[in-house]
Amino acid sequence: MKKLLLAAALSTAIIAPAAASAQDPATSKNAAKYCKELRDGAGKPNFVSMFGTKKNAYGKCVSQTAKKDATEDAAQAKKAKAEAVEECRAMKTPGSKNAFGKCVSEKAKAKKAAADKEDKAEKKDRINAAQTCKAAKKDDADKFATDFGAKKNAFGKCVSKTAKELAAERKAEEPAPTV
Repeated sequence: MKKLLLAAALSTAIIAPAAASAQDPATSKNAAKYCKELRDGAGKPNFVSMFGTKKNAYGKCVSQTAKKDATEDAAQAKKAKAEAVEECRAMKTPGSKNAFGKCVSEKAKAKKAAADKEDKAEKKDRINAAQTCKAAKKDDADKFATDFGAKKNAFGKCVSKTAKELAAERKAEEPAPTV
């Protein structure tokens, strides 16, 4: 009986944080806002072709985006902390007993903030790409079909390619980081 209770408690302790991050209201609100902007930028028929039927396209977008954001945020926080620990160890932080901890905390927060800023820029790139693809499809449907195909995923292909191009342009324009 004790083993069963212990196993139940451990599994709850492991599952609860994962479930909480996947259901984070802030993530869901951000996902909903992003999906509305994407739907408006792409146009409803194109948005539906990217995510599913008319009845569930918006819900699928919000669900997929919220899950992806929660997973990415956890991975980014873990990576930021690991990189901060390495950098602070390399510096051999002198000072108080907690100088190393403060160093790690500051660097991890800065790295996570930079990753969040990049995520926001990528979402903006995708919304702009959806608007560009919508206009391209409307202006010359035959050329659009030649470039991206006539299948259901053609609009998604256009958005993906255009968003990658916008991200590459944005990164090329950014000033080099100073050390």
